[in-house]
Amino acid sequence: MNQLVRISDYQRKASALHFTRSELTQLLGVYSSRVITGEWRDYAIGATPGFARFCIYRSSREEPLFTVTKLATEGKARSSLARKGKYVVSTRHRTLRQSNSLLDALEIFKSDLKLVSH
Repeated sequence: MNQLVRISDYQRKASALHFTRSELTQLLGVYSSRVITGEWRDYAIGATPGFARFCIYRSSREEPLFTVTKLATEGKARSSLARKGKYVVSTRHRTLRQSNSLLDALEIFKSDLKLVSH
């Protein structure tokens, strides 16, 4: 029996944007220093074709305290943030810092940055 097969079903899908090993080392370095002090307790990593996110939680039952987003800048920019910087550190829909370098974006955590209100 013959079966109709669509080539589009077997074509490569757009691969998700992800953090590199060195980027994960930097992120986990900052994360672990705050875990030691008891401020942060959980994290999550997500990846889509347009961006990758590293979310930081006080506990796993809450929304993220901070989110570090890596934006895709190839091709057409997906948003105004993608045109301004490749890495964005935000908290609850508020941008704290953005930069073309992850190390520069993570500098915000070197200050005594804490969430004051819920």
